[in-house]
Amino acid sequence: MSKNIILTNQEIEHKIKRIAYQIYETFVDENEVVLAGIATNGYLFAEKIAQELKTISSLNVLLCEVRINKEYPESPIQTTLTKEEYANKGLILIDDVLNSGTTLIYAVRHFLDVPLKKFKTAVLVDRNHKKYPVKADFKGISLSTSLLEHVQVVFDENENSYAYLS
Repeated sequence: MSKNIILTNQEIEHKIKRIAYQIYETFVDENEVVLAGIATNGYLFAEKIAQELKTISSLNVLLCEVRINKEYPESPIQTTLTKEEYANKGLILIDDVLNSGTTLIYAVRHFLDVPLKKFKTAVLVDRNHKKYPVKADFKGISLSTSLLEHVQVVFDENENSYAYLS
């Protein structure tokens, strides 16, 4: 299985910066914003966006890890923040790859139980193979792929992150 690199570390850093600015522009009237990253890579992506947001804005950023069973997405979802902690705030649901939309739509449904000021979604790679009417408000790259191809994102703490198609 060969690795066809679609995003280098430098390109991922650029996408993170751009998405952080878009989030800041969207939530400029807010004091606080919640970045809810879907475990595992979505949360790592959310952490990187949070770091960038802290350098470019005065927004107070709350990080929330969203644990969803990707095999059985209808099973209960766990979050590291309580519903009271993100109620009446702006929230961005973040994942690394938007494939069929299944994970994102079930996670969206979970957060709709609580009143939110604004609710947006962000992904690094949007594959355009959706089964559900879900879209990414902020995305790093849109990619048309075949259903047989897989997009993998590797986040490395040694600044050697990349995304590849296999």
